[in-house]
Amino acid sequence: MAGLVTRFAPSPTGPLHLGHAFSALLGFDMAQAAGGRFLLRIEDIDQTRSRPAWEAQIYDDLRWLGINWESPVMRQSDRMPAYQAALDDLWARGLLYPCSCTRRDIEQALSAPQEGVSPAHGPDGPVYPGTCRHRPTGPRPRDAVLRLNMAAALQICGDTCFTESASDLAGTITTSAQAYQTGIGDIVLARREMGTSYHLSVVIDDAAQGISHVMRGADLFEATRIHILLQRLLGLPQPVYHHHRLIRDDSGKRLAKRDDARALAKYRAEGATPANIRQMVGLQKAGM
Repeated sequence: MAGLVTRFAPSPTGPLHLGHAFSALLGFDMAQAAGGRFLLRIEDIDQTRSRPAWEAQIYDDLRWLGINWESPVMRQSDRMPAYQAALDDLWARGLLYPCSCTRRDIEQALSAPQEGVSPAHGPDGPVYPGTCRHRPTGPRPRDAVLRLNMAAALQICGDTCFTESASDLAGTITTSAQAYQTGIGDIVLARREMGTSYHLSVVIDDAAQGISHVMRGADLFEATRIHILLQRLLGLPQPVYHHHRLIRDDSGKRLAKRDDARALAKYRAEGATPANIRQMVGLQKAGM
């Protein structure tokens, strides 16, 4: 599969930990085994939390692991015109609307659900109740939260499916229009402080980089359903997805960037080798 292209796309908001190492090594090993390409992308749209020092640490840790990548590295902070063009397209097609609801507004709207029915939760939290959906719209506001009108989007897309390659999930994963309505709802595609969102940016950048296989943690499985829908709406190619197992701490909790005890830099400082890291995450040698 010489045409195989994988990527690792960390955010420079904290140290890389064992879970990041596992994901990066899986993608790198897959590309190496197939004679394909491995790319790095820095997902730094959250400029309030991104730090140059963390970005430099990402490069250092990956090189130490024996991972190399093509240059130049894509940085999302340089990609805003592409995200804005996609938002303009969706807005012109009547698929977006501005939302002024605060988190508290949404919680209050959901605090009195229908009798016997609990509010649904999706990949981004409680499913939005649609408070602002029918507000009149004109020119697209440039400093506003923008939500996808899911009902309008589903009139175009209907049910969706994607190919999953992880061994315990392998096959075609289908999401019905009903599941999008009730379990995902009107997701945010542009945040006021960012001008975009993770969901929008990741699908545009995967297409721009020609990613054929996306390696990501199982915690992002539900988000993939959103990404498939956006790919359909924007006419973007659809990669194969591989949702790998999560690396957890001794209590079974998923690792996060605040778990400095699992940071690669700490293991390095204590004398660990890249081979030790591979053993810790269950990758004994490249290609496994």
